[in-house]
Amino acid sequence: MKRMRNHLIGVDHGDMVMFSDFEHDGVMWAGDGARQVRAYVEFSESFRAPPVVMATLSMFDMSNGSNSRADVQAEDVTSDGFAIVFRTWGDSKIARVRVAWQAIGELRQADEWDLY
Repeated sequence: MKRMRNHLIGVDHGDMVMFSDFEHDGVMWAGDGARQVRAYVEFSESFRAPPVVMATLSMFDMSNGSNSRADVQAEDVTSDGFAIVFRTWGDSKIARVRVAWQAIGELRQADEWDLY
């Protein structure tokens, strides 16, 4: 449980196309085994401390000729941003992925200063 200690709660969100590999036989479409794609997201405004971030698939286009395996996570969360990481493995053939995300956390108060 994340406890927030002020009334300034910020919610930021977005939607990001991670890749579209079927167009050029990219590794997610033509490869096999363990594969991953990372994309960095910068928040529209810095949070007071690292927020809680949720990432979820908002579009998943895959081949019907292989198993569909997907893992999407928010990693390396800071006050300024985070990394979306999409992973697949085995014989999965992933054509395109879009990820939606939402961050909720404390914002700085207008009179809050970092002196050192």
